[in-house]
Amino acid sequence: MSILPKKNSLGFFEIRLESIGGLGANLAGKMLAEAGVLGLGLNGSNFSSYGSEKKGSPVKSFIRFCDEEVEIRDHSPIEQPHVIGVFHEALYKTVDVISGLNSDGIVLVNSTRDFSAIKEDLQIEYGTLAIVDALGIAVEERTKVNTAMLGALFRICDFLDPDAMRSVIRKTFEKKYPHLVEPNIRTFDRGYHEVQFRTFETPVDAVGKTFSRLEPALGYETQLIGGIITAQGNSIMKDLSGSRQGFLPELDQDACIHCAACDNVCPDYCFVWGEGEDKRGRKQMFLKGIDYQYCKGCLKCVEACPTTALKEIRETIGFAEEKQVKHDFPYVAGGIS
Repeated sequence: MSILPKKNSLGFFEIRLESIGGLGANLAGKMLAEAGVLGLGLNGSNFSSYGSEKKGSPVKSFIRFCDEEVEIRDHSPIEQPHVIGVFHEALYKTVDVISGLNSDGIVLVNSTRDFSAIKEDLQIEYGTLAIVDALGIAVEERTKVNTAMLGALFRICDFLDPDAMRSVIRKTFEKKYPHLVEPNIRTFDRGYHEVQFRTFETPVDAVGKTFSRLEPALGYETQLIGGIITAQGNSIMKDLSGSRQGFLPELDQDACIHCAACDNVCPDYCFVWGEGEDKRGRKQMFLKGIDYQYCKGCLKCVEACPTTALKEIRETIGFAEEKQVKHDFPYVAGGIS
């Protein structure tokens, strides 16, 4: 008898993890598949999709399970998953994280917000929504987000054996990082027990989310010769806030000495300066604030600051929008603003 709760037409139970580089979704997918295959005797496969392997860039990890008598000959990306794990909740701003979700599917989100806010942002109409504060658990246990998310995923996929994952954690860390074995097991257990669920009734005639595959605006037939950038300075239109891994710098103006050490190490032109006069009436540039649109939370500025003017804080919803000091660019996308 099959232990899989659901199967698609090919006999697969499919999971897709949506994340950004640095949160460990790739490793989480490998460990999840290993626990199902070695621990339960299921057939399984795992692979990930990412671009330049750059910290903060979008990452997808795919896991397929099927009964042992079924061969896995499908190695395409998962477009209609039964379960989606969202490692970074701000990712929905740039990526359709629930694309292709089945009507009775389950979405797990790493967040501290309530169900109604996340349901509205992700535009979930029915199915099951699960929330776990994976980042908070990881900070307290000094581990990574992925282990807490794995704990919550094992609670969702109750056909999987948590002891099998604990064995995988030990096997993964005991040789090179033995001191991380117990903290990661505690993190896994907390994710397993602290995840919360809310199910929204699914109508009989409900249909799943349509999977959308993004296509580039310029292809081989429409690309300009030489790959010309049609709008100069177009990088100023980008929003890097989705790259932050849960932390950002906070500026204390009273403690700032306007030394520009932060600006010297910032890779993304986050700091906004304005001309003013010092106490003696001499002209000087003063730090006005941070444009969080370009801040990806690398926190190099906090390390470089010689005073207590910059400190690392955990990002909360609305903080960046409230504290943001925007750049004033006189030339924007080919015109004058």
